[in-house]
Amino acid sequence: MDILWALLTLPYAPVRGLTAMVKMVAREAESRQYNPVNIRRELEELDRAAAAGDITPEERDRGQERVLDRLTPPAGDTGRTPSAGTAGTGRRPPARRRVDRPGDRHRGRGR
Repeated sequence: MDILWALLTLPYAPVRGLTAMVKMVAREAESRQYNPVNIRRELEELDRAAAAGDITPEERDRGQERVLDRLTPPAGDTGRTPSAGTAGTGRRPPARRRVDRPGDRHRGRGR
């Protein structure tokens, strides 16, 4: 059955490959956007530009707010946090398995 399914869906292989590549690029871009090293570098660049007189202190403050806003999710977004290990992957964390303990009663078992 798997061979038949693979043959029938073979024309869609380029679409599946392109979809996988787009997801991988999006995941990498999001991980770089929320990377603490990159955030620190952007904040340092804003400070250097302000010290050199390239931007005003108000522009620096606005830039810092914009960079730091990436660290906190919007008020209505409760499903994703940038610091989570599965950020941007669309996956949920693995479910916890139930541990059988002596004396537990399970469905279908009459202990």
